[in-house]
Amino acid sequence: MADAEWRRIAGFRVVMSWPQSAHACPPSTPVNLRARIAGLLGVLLIMAGAVAVGVAVAAQVHAPQPSLAAAGATGPSQGKAHGPSLRRSLPVSVDIPAIGVHSKLLHLGISSGGTIQVPSLNTRANEAAWYRYSATPGQIGISVIEGHVDSYQGPAVFFRLGALHPGDTVEVTLADGITAVFRVTGVRQYAKSNFPAKVIYGTPGYAALRLITCGGVFDYSTRNYLSSIVVFASLISSRPPGRAGG
Repeated sequence: MADAEWRRIAGFRVVMSWPQSAHACPPSTPVNLRARIAGLLGVLLIMAGAVAVGVAVAAQVHAPQPSLAAAGATGPSQGKAHGPSLRRSLPVSVDIPAIGVHSKLLHLGISSGGTIQVPSLNTRANEAAWYRYSATPGQIGISVIEGHVDSYQGPAVFFRLGALHPGDTVEVTLADGITAVFRVTGVRQYAKSNFPAKVIYGTPGYAALRLITCGGVFDYSTRNYLSSIVVFASLISSRPPGRAGG
């Protein structure tokens, strides 16, 4: 632009033009005033944006993490290792009264990458899933139920899993109508880089349940949580079809 001068004020490019004659002078007062106003508005917009981002970050709700007091034990107390058990029956739904969870159970297996499949973040984040290659809930062995802690839209089915404590109950309704009742013995957090697979997926001589979700620090570079929250529970009783919990 031959007859214009470009300047930058507070990060904005402002165009000021005037006749380029020997007798003409820049209309300094009006233009400088407009430039200053534009610059001030720009700074205010930037500050408002920064404040908005800060408020949004501060307003985020973080999932509860297990307390040291909730670590408890990975199994029932000594002498109760061979407690009650149930015959094989596929799980239908899971209820965790202490944290307000009620979810139908998906049945998932192994992904193409060799890891346990997880529910879709886009369509099934509010549903938990039973790992179909584990024992059915109530059978002797370990039954595994997993769920997301959050999704792109907000909290997911196991958002409050880390708030459970030893003594809380987990109820799993089976296809035969029986409800398996488990008692939580411990709630622990493990770094995914040092995940104790043998402890989580071992083969105990009693009916065990593991509830698993993500936890700990979120790595924004990989878009993954760095830890897992694991709830350990064991079968304590069962209810026949049609009988409500007490």
